[in-house]
Amino acid sequence: MVTTNIFAFIGGLGGTEVILILFAILLLFGAKRIPELAKGLGRGIREFKDATKEIKSDIETSVKEDNRTK
Repeated sequence: MVTTNIFAFIGGLGGTEVILILFAILLLFGAKRIPELAKGLGRGIREFKDATKEIKSDIETSVKEDNRTK
C-alpha cells in the first residue's frame, strides 16, 4: 500500500521536475556525499525490515504456542 502511494506521487512528476530535484540534491550534498547517504539509507531500511521480520516471527511463534496449550 505504501509503495502504491509512492508510485502515485512519482507518477505526477515529469522528467524536468525529476531532473531539477536530482540537480538540487547534487548541489546540496555534493557528489562524494550522495553514495554515503544512499548506503546509510539502505542500512536503515535493511535493519527495519529485519526487525519487522523478527517481530512477525515472534508473534507467529507465540500464537502457535498458545494454540498448542489449548
